[in-house]
Amino acid sequence: MTEKQHDEALQCIGCGAVLQDIDEKKSGFAPAKTLEKAANEEAVYCKRCFRLRHYNEVQDVELTDADFLNMLHELSHKDALIVNMVDIFDFNGSIISGIQRFAGSNPLVIVGNKVDLLPKSLKQSKMKQWITEQAHLVGLRPKSVYLISALDKEAVSNLMTELEKERKGKDIYIVGTTNVGKSTLVNQIISIATDEENVVTTSYFPGTTLGKIEIPLDDKRVLVDTPGVIQPAQLSYYLSPEDIKKVTPKKEIKPKTYQLNEQQTLFLGGLARFDYLAGSGNQSFVSYVSNDIYIHRTKTDKADELYANQKGELLSPPSHSSDLQELRRVEFSTSGPADIVFSGLGWISVDEANTKIAAWAPKGVDVLMRKRLI
Repeated sequence: MTEKQHDEALQCIGCGAVLQDIDEKKSGFAPAKTLEKAANEEAVYCKRCFRLRHYNEVQDVELTDADFLNMLHELSHKDALIVNMVDIFDFNGSIISGIQRFAGSNPLVIVGNKVDLLPKSLKQSKMKQWITEQAHLVGLRPKSVYLISALDKEAVSNLMTELEKERKGKDIYIVGTTNVGKSTLVNQIISIATDEENVVTTSYFPGTTLGKIEIPLDDKRVLVDTPGVIQPAQLSYYLSPEDIKKVTPKKEIKPKTYQLNEQQTLFLGGLARFDYLAGSGNQSFVSYVSNDIYIHRTKTDKADELYANQKGELLSPPSHSSDLQELRRVEFSTSGPADIVFSGLGWISVDEANTKIAAWAPKGVDVLMRKRLI
């Protein structure tokens, strides 16, 4: 790269990575001809963004978890409104418990995205209260909670009106884990403001935004889209692009109710397992996962054999290209209505207290019990 390119730190318009033509495996790589266009102040994409946008082809990046977190450490030194965007469908996997530390003395609000994936019967007031309670459990004290679908232009426009009131002349920093929809939100904001379509690269795949992307606001302040924090406890961290598409809901999920007797098991594809060990006899359990996930019921004493013989076949996904460890077992006993959550996949709701459950997920993926959402 030329000295001029180093000094000006030319960036990919899609992901924000600094453009370079030295190492094709590193972020921001672009052919020399593309860099010449950028040096002439043309808006260009790095090779990774170009391939992703035009061919839906994913390329690994070399940034580590620490790289992403170091970028967030800058927040405590900014005069900004911190917008923590979470995925309502994967709330526990996408909430950043330490974000209050990153925010410093700056005000914090939570934006719950993908509200369109949950049943329309769920009242937004109840959902906001639930998010506030769950945020308090991990030490967050948000000033406000907003619910949106980043795909809904009107909802995003209304959100920006509210954030304009909240920011009180400060910058806005949008932070969150990978795959919560931050870049989709930013694309909508750009579209509303400029009529430009899909300026920021989006995909189902973690780690799309490689550097901060700044959008100027009317008062010379900026709205900043930050890189997503990678959460190794999320299932998507271990899945192939093919399988990520299957576990990521694309439309309103259809809850499925199962009547189980004690010692019966539900397999969520081959990605997770739910054993009803003991309780008040026959009970109803409701699953909330992507409509593309096949759910199979069997007797618990046959579950190990079924999994060994049918993982990747009848029990699919995962495909053979995903890098999953064997399932590990966590046991729970309910004290009231609860959700058993498989981070990045979904959850199964339990109605009754004193119900014993064994939940299984690949090693490294969080499994937890929480207050029931629906």
